[in-house]
Amino acid sequence: MDLQLLLACSVMMTLMVILPGPDWAYLIAAGTSGRSILPSLGGVLLGYLVTVAAVAVGVGAAVAAVPWVIVALTFAAAAYLGYLGVRVLRDPPVVAGAGTGAVDAPVGGEHPWRRLAQGAGVSGLNPKGLLVLVVLLPQFTDASGSWPIPVQLAVLGLIFVACCAVVYTVVALGARAVLRLRPAAMRIVSRVSGAAMIVLAAVLVVEQVPHLAGWV
Repeated sequence: MDLQLLLACSVMMTLMVILPGPDWAYLIAAGTSGRSILPSLGGVLLGYLVTVAAVAVGVGAAVAAVPWVIVALTFAAAAYLGYLGVRVLRDPPVVAGAGTGAVDAPVGGEHPWRRLAQGAGVSGLNPKGLLVLVVLLPQFTDASGSWPIPVQLAVLGLIFVACCAVVYTVVALGARAVLRLRPAAMRIVSRVSGAAMIVLAAVLVVEQVPHLAGWV
């Protein structure tokens, strides 16, 4: 692969990951409500790995060629994100013992497989991730390169997932640090992350209104 293209793509993907979005809101909530961030973080990364695999085998190009599919996925993402946000607001984690930093999570929220599935759902339907992997990533491939296009897409996609792993670990552990330093702030941070998920869901819907209007 062309080194300049690889560097340019890496910078672009890092910037996209740093921008707060659904993944941030979900992992902040995970950092303040779970005993371990690994199931939630692993789910987010798994969702992106599945998307990378789909893009590498050509599914991404087919999806990008049908605008209503992206719109439908965006609405699905908004609905799912709103659901998770409402759950956090209705049943935020509470401190089990004053000054201990121990957390009682919402009922069922501690099951690792459930949090893994939730994380995969958040990232798998995240429009920002779909934009990067389905729309932007193919623009950084080199048709004249020595590597086949599917291999290039897979490598670029794995770089994106690696960026997510680093940034989102910092985000979740940062939220956990807030809990340890100021346990009383946990409920506030949890409610803010829940509200952020609902606001982001609304923004996703509003962004798709022009597309719907154009089809009417």
